[in-house]
Amino acid sequence: MDWLLAALALFNLVSMIMVFSPRAVPRRAVPWALFGTALLATELAWIWLPLQVLLAWLLTLGGALESGLGSVAMFILAVSWLGLAWSIWMSTKAGATVENALVAGLGYNYRSKIPSRIQGQLRQRVSFSDWSHPLRMKKPGVEVIRHIPYGPAGVRQQLDIYRPAVIPEGGCPVLLQIHGGAWMMGDKGGQALPLMYEMASKGWICVAANYRLSPSVSFPTHLQDCKSALCWVREKGADYGMDTRFVAVTGGSAGGHLSALMGLTANRPELQPDHPDTDTTVQACIPFYGVYDFLVRYDQHPNRRVYERFLSGKVLHETLEDNPALWDLASPVAQIHEDAPPYMLFHGTHDSLAVVNEGRVFSQKLREVSKNPVIYVEMPGAEHAWEIVHSLRTEHTVDGVHRFLEWVRADYDLDKESAGG
Repeated sequence: MDWLLAALALFNLVSMIMVFSPRAVPRRAVPWALFGTALLATELAWIWLPLQVLLAWLLTLGGALESGLGSVAMFILAVSWLGLAWSIWMSTKAGATVENALVAGLGYNYRSKIPSRIQGQLRQRVSFSDWSHPLRMKKPGVEVIRHIPYGPAGVRQQLDIYRPAVIPEGGCPVLLQIHGGAWMMGDKGGQALPLMYEMASKGWICVAANYRLSPSVSFPTHLQDCKSALCWVREKGADYGMDTRFVAVTGGSAGGHLSALMGLTANRPELQPDHPDTDTTVQACIPFYGVYDFLVRYDQHPNRRVYERFLSGKVLHETLEDNPALWDLASPVAQIHEDAPPYMLFHGTHDSLAVVNEGRVFSQKLREVSKNPVIYVEMPGAEHAWEIVHSLRTEHTVDGVHRFLEWVRADYDLDKESAGG
């Protein structure tokens, strides 16, 4: 029993180190193998904490405290429980954090710009039932059409569609989701499901796209594939009920990086060779916890060589010395221009894979140049990929994205009307 208690204490200690050390001392390496423990200690802390208390109590009844090892393990557990309690408390700040960022970027009365018929669809409050089942994704009234090819490369050029069962006249606005996975793994069916199901239930059509992966391909193939998926939406989306005039793009991690580039590189022929005449502008961009500068030119990361070693030969098949222009193209911060669409960026303060300075610097540089709003949400206590499961923080994140997109769509419609379009 004492060894079981010690194993539980060791696991909890590792998870606490993963949660707190990125904030205290930014890492010089990417802790892939341990990332999942930090997610368990943040988004799922409300489950993990009472479960640990129960297990510790049962092990204590079995005699775990009768040895020195068991007593030490129980002390470590008790201390680590304070960290789990802290995580739960930090998640309660999510609603105010999102709303404050929207108010700062769009104005105190931003909701008044959203049409009244849409305001009735906005969730007014998050209840426990909304996040009590972290892995329950499906929603009534939402249908999913899977594995639609948008290119000839098989499964890596397929997309899924999440849409309302009833399509209104004129079609639904579109949210294109790009998955993460370090540009080398991941799948369209495993990320942003809480967001896509919620948006589809509120009258949007969400399109989740695969793209070809490194090291088999090199950047910018990933970006070209994402643009091909967008071109498919523009060319064929109306057949599935999409209003292709309004397309927003989102994604997390590598998908955050690619979605940020999608917003900044519209209609560049070299990035859409198979669809040179198709419009690849997007009307809004919502990147999550991305890497926005492969050259680390603003000291976002404590060790630039970490990025270079990881990216060279895998994601980019040419070194920085051989092709600096390619590395610049791959860095959203180097592609910023004044006509960028409205952006809403999310980053967690305790991200263990993409340091929070990435979000801070990119949003600042974008805000300095762009004519459109730039909303930056720095989520207290949040880990990388927090919104892949239902949680209190996830639900407030989803609601914030919904409000932002409806505001942008209303603003877009007003601009069209004033221009006579």
